[in-house]
Amino acid sequence: MWAVKLRAARQFHAREGHLRVPRKHVEHLEGSAEGTTGPASRQAGAGEPVPVRLGTWLDNVRKRAGKLTEQRRADLNHLGMRWWEWRAGTAL
Repeated sequence: MWAVKLRAARQFHAREGHLRVPRKHVEHLEGSAEGTTGPASRQAGAGEPVPVRLGTWLDNVRKRAGKLTEQRRADLNHLGMRWWEWRAGTAL
């Protein structure tokens, strides 16, 4: 699932130029989640957009940053990931 969600993050970044994704944002991956198994690959047929709850995923990744492999952190750093977001005076 990491590859699918990272692909959604890359798509969002390419379009918006940042990864400041609202928590409720759902990114619709163009094409399909080829080569994956699990819920995301079953949500759409071949060639249909695949919905990815990108905002929720990125918030959860931020909270578990210390448990990520170096490669996964590097993948997100390459997209300009902000590991700490400030909203209403509190860090996420």
